[in-house]
Amino acid sequence: MTKRTARGVLLSLLTATALIGGASGPSGARSSVPPDRRAHEGTLAAMEALVRAGMPGVVGQASEGRDGSGDGDGRRVWNGSAGTADLGRPRAPRARDRFRIGSNTKTFVATVMLQLEAEHRLRLTDTVERWLPGLVRGHGNDGRAVSLRRLLDHTSGIFDYAADPALRKRLFERDFLRHRFDTYTPRQLVRTAVSHPPVFAPGKGWSYSNTNYVLAGLVIEKVTGHPYGREIRDRVLRPLGLRATSVPGRSAALPRPSGRGYIRFPDEPGTPFHDVTGINPTEAWAAGEMISTVGDLNAFYRALLGGRLLPARQLAEMLTTVDTGLRPAARYGLGIAARKLSCGMTVWGHDGGIQGAVSQVSGVRDASHTAAFGGNALGVPFDTLALAEAEFCGRAR
Repeated sequence: MTKRTARGVLLSLLTATALIGGASGPSGARSSVPPDRRAHEGTLAAMEALVRAGMPGVVGQASEGRDGSGDGDGRRVWNGSAGTADLGRPRAPRARDRFRIGSNTKTFVATVMLQLEAEHRLRLTDTVERWLPGLVRGHGNDGRAVSLRRLLDHTSGIFDYAADPALRKRLFERDFLRHRFDTYTPRQLVRTAVSHPPVFAPGKGWSYSNTNYVLAGLVIEKVTGHPYGREIRDRVLRPLGLRATSVPGRSAALPRPSGRGYIRFPDEPGTPFHDVTGINPTEAWAAGEMISTVGDLNAFYRALLGGRLLPARQLAEMLTTVDTGLRPAARYGLGIAARKLSCGMTVWGHDGGIQGAVSQVSGVRDASHTAAFGGNALGVPFDTLALAEAEFCGRAR
């Protein structure tokens, strides 16, 4: 994700910054609520507003209750949708539809890294150099000065590879249509990043960088001897029964059921969408390649915030935040962000964006209320702060 796109997509929950673009889109909204609970009208209205602003379709799910064991059993689940999942054959987005979750991948990666710390297989104070000798060097970069913690909370200062001008052109301008199936290796992405000087000295600022999580994925592989995606599968997906969530690797296909994914380029405002449902997600790798559903994302957050994935000490480390310097005020932990909403409630979550999809998942600290949303286009507004305000505060922005 480019610096502009990544900050807009990934941190829109935190900054209230929408993506560039905007056009008319299909209207219509549907919701499914238990007969004894007629709520979430504001959330549905916020989703419909995104469709009016140009997003083809939006799907959302909210979960309330403390059991965290599955639908029912005292937990209330609401599903809603607006717009269409497919511009060619219009149908409402569905909660079971798979979509690319972009930088929401980072929370899974951080979780595995913290599990490895709990097992004493690494320390967050370890340097990148210890695990990946010689990889972060040159142009002022020095992996001996960057700790694993600084990767996870984006205080490393390492340049975001997706902001490299040549790569940005291939990923986020019309050239992407010719390069959408290109394969990138993680070390290739890191080499692109370290061909630039650091944004600042390690620990001397905050800057969102996808390179940090590519490096984190490489560290997981070095520590375990396994692909990072296998570690996510074995440590998170299988234990939680997240059968709709996957780490696709080089596979360009979007598993069914799913809708279509679209993109509108910044130099083509108001033009028809390009269908980019199939892409090679190695461009994002551990920074943003995963696929999931709103239901699986909610289940992941219930388990994470509910303490079922990390020991108490590691969860406390994950939720220890640094100031991003962004306004409205936002703080970032280890693969997760904190935002205080207008009603005084603090929600923990992350946003994601990749060609063809944008997403948001968030929840309150005790895991009693979580919500996940997905939109099926990049390059049009996706105001995730409006979604959070509507769902958790019951008010529209």
